[in-house]
Amino acid sequence: MNKLKLLPVMAYRGVVQNKLVYRPYLMACFFSVFSYYLFSSLLHNDLMERLPKAAYAWLMLSLGKGLLSIILLFFLLYAGSFLQKRRRRELGLYSLLGLERKHIGIMLFWENMGMYLVSVSVGIILGFVLNKLMFLLLLRVSRLDVEAAFYFSIEAVIETLRYFAVVFLCVYIKSLWSFYRMKPTELLDESRKGEKELKRTWLWTAAGVIFLVCGYYISVTSKLDSMIFTDFFLAVLLVVLGTYFLFTSGSVAFLRFLKKRKNIYYRPSNQVTISGMLYRMKKNAAGLSNICIFSTMLLITLTCTVTLWTGMDQVDYYDYPYDMEASYSESSNVTEEAREKAQALSEKYGQGVARLDCYNGMKLTCGRQQGSNAFTAASGLAFGDQYGVTLLTLDDYNRLERQEKSLEANEVLLYSTGLAFGFDSVNFMGVEASVKEEPERIYPFPQAKNRMFSFTAQYVIVVKDQQAFDRFVTAWAEANGVTDPEGFLHSGVKHLCILLDGKESERDAFIEEWSVWCQGQQDFLGIENGLDGRDENRSLNGGLLFIGMVFGLLFFMCLLLIMYFKQVSEGYEDQDSFGIMRKVGMSDAEIRGTIRRQILLVFFLPLVGAFLHTAAGLVMVNGLLAALRFFDTGLLIRCGVAVAAVVALLYGGSYVMTAGTYYKIVRK
Repeated sequence: MNKLKLLPVMAYRGVVQNKLVYRPYLMACFFSVFSYYLFSSLLHNDLMERLPKAAYAWLMLSLGKGLLSIILLFFLLYAGSFLQKRRRRELGLYSLLGLERKHIGIMLFWENMGMYLVSVSVGIILGFVLNKLMFLLLLRVSRLDVEAAFYFSIEAVIETLRYFAVVFLCVYIKSLWSFYRMKPTELLDESRKGEKELKRTWLWTAAGVIFLVCGYYISVTSKLDSMIFTDFFLAVLLVVLGTYFLFTSGSVAFLRFLKKRKNIYYRPSNQVTISGMLYRMKKNAAGLSNICIFSTMLLITLTCTVTLWTGMDQVDYYDYPYDMEASYSESSNVTEEAREKAQALSEKYGQGVARLDCYNGMKLTCGRQQGSNAFTAASGLAFGDQYGVTLLTLDDYNRLERQEKSLEANEVLLYSTGLAFGFDSVNFMGVEASVKEEPERIYPFPQAKNRMFSFTAQYVIVVKDQQAFDRFVTAWAEANGVTDPEGFLHSGVKHLCILLDGKESERDAFIEEWSVWCQGQQDFLGIENGLDGRDENRSLNGGLLFIGMVFGLLFFMCLLLIMYFKQVSEGYEDQDSFGIMRKVGMSDAEIRGTIRRQILLVFFLPLVGAFLHTAAGLVMVNGLLAALRFFDTGLLIRCGVAVAAVVALLYGGSYVMTAGTYYKIVRK
C-alpha cells in the first residue's frame, strides 16, 4: 500500500529530474491543445452557422480540424516515444532494484495523467483567453464584417478533453508496450541506441531514389485537370517514402562508399568526420528525415498562405470581373438608358464608372480533343473534354476592347482563357473558318497566365457580323440535336455589365440601387452580383489562409521540438565521445571543431532536402492554386523565395538556440 502511495511521487520526481526534455514536450502539448480547442471553439460559434458568407470558412475549418487531429496524434506519439526512450535506463534501474512491472506501469499512468491534466488545463485556458482574438483574425482574413462578441463553448471544451484523453491513452499504451517487451538489462542499454538501421542499404537507397524521382516527376508534369488532387497526394506519399529511405539508408550507403575510398578516408580530418557522420546517421537518420519532412511542410504551407494573401484580389476579379452583371433578351434596348442611369448614380454616390459594357453573346458547351482544331457536340464526352465557347460579333469585340479590327466573311478571332488554340483554322460543328488572330485579352474573360491551365478553359470566337453569328449558332443547334433550331437561334443574351472605380467597401449602395433599376427593365432575365461573389470567394480563401497560419505555426513547433530532442540526444551521446577523443590525443579545439562540423552537416542536410522538395513541389502548388483561380506564377516564385529565406533564418536561429542545450550537456 505504501508503495502504491509512493508511485505518484516517483512519477512527479521523474518528470522534474528529466525537465530538460519534458519542458519542451509540455510546451508542445500546450500549443497542441490550444490549436485543437481553437478550431473546435470556432466551429461551435453560433456566428459561423448564422452567416451565409461564412459557410465556406466553416467548411475549411472542419477539414482543417480533421487534418489537425491526425497530425497531432502521430506527432505526440513520436514525441512521447522519445521521452520514454530517455527514461528507459531509469526504468530498467527501478526493475533491477525490485520494483515490479505492474508498479512501473502504474507510475507511468500517473505520469501521463499528470501530463494530460496540465496540458488540457493550460491549453484550454490559453484558448479561452485568445479565443476572441483568433476569431477576429479569422473574420479579418475572410473579410467578414461582423462584430465579434465574447464566446465560450462548453461543447468545444468537452470535445478537446475527449480527444486528448484518447491521444494520451495511446501514448501511455505505446510506452507500456515498449517497456513490457524488454528485459531490465536491455532497458539499461536501450537509451543509448538510435533508430534501427535498415539492412540491404543499397537496395533501400535505390528504392528511395526511385520514389523521390517518381514523386518529383508527378509534381513537375502534373496538369490542372480532374486528377490534380490525386496526383498531389501520390506525389507527397512518394516524396515522404523517398526521403525516409534516403536518410536512413542512402546517407549510410554513401558514407560507407567514402570510407572504402582510401585516398579520401585516410586523411586526419576526413577520417574523423566520416566516421562520426556514419555513427550519427545510423542513430539519427529517421529523426532527420522527420525534420526534412516537417521543414518541407512548413515551406509549402507558408508559401501557399503568403501567395494567396498577396494575390487575393487576382482571385476575386478572375471569377467576377464586374461588380454587377445583368442579362436581358438579345432584342432589349437597355443600353442608352443604362448609360444615363449610371451617370446619375455616379454623381449621387461619388463613384466613378470604370467600365459599362453591353454586348450580345451566346455561351455554348462544346467538345474538343487536345491536338484537334475541331469543336464537336459535347454529349457523351467526359467533363474534362467539355469546354465553354462564347460567340461574339466583331462590333461587340471592338466596343469591349476599344479596337477597330476588321474580318472577312470566313475569318474569326479566337481567344482562349487557357492554353493558346494554336491552329490557323477552326472547324466549329462543320463550319470552317480561318483564324486571323488570337487576341491577347478580352476583358470579361480573364486569361490564365499559366501553361498548366487547360482544364475547364473557355474559348471566345469573334465572328464578322450577325449573319456569321447565326451560322455558327445554327450549326451548334443541329449538331446537338436541338428540336427547334430556329427558335434557339433567337435565344441569345444581352449582357449589361458595370465596374466601378472606387473603394469596393463603398460600392454597395450604388450597386444595390443599380440592381433594383436593372431588374425593373423590360426583357430582364437574371442578375449576378460580383460584390457578393467576391465576398464568398474571400470567405473560402480566408478560411484557407487562417488554416495556413495555424498549421504554419504547428509545423514550426513540431520542427523546433524534434530539433531540440535531437540536440539533447546528441549531447548525451557525445559526453562519452569527448572522453574517447581526448584519450587518442585530440585537443579540445580539434574535438569541438570536428563535432561542430558533424552536427552542422547533420542538421542542415534536412534543410537542403526541404528546399529541393519545395522547388519540385512548387510546380504542383502552382496547379493547386490555379484550381482556386490564382495564375500569377511569378508572384508564387517570389513568395516561395522570400519564405525560404525567412525559414532558413528561423531554422538557423532555432539550431543556435537548441545547440546551447547540446553544449551544456556535453560540458557536464
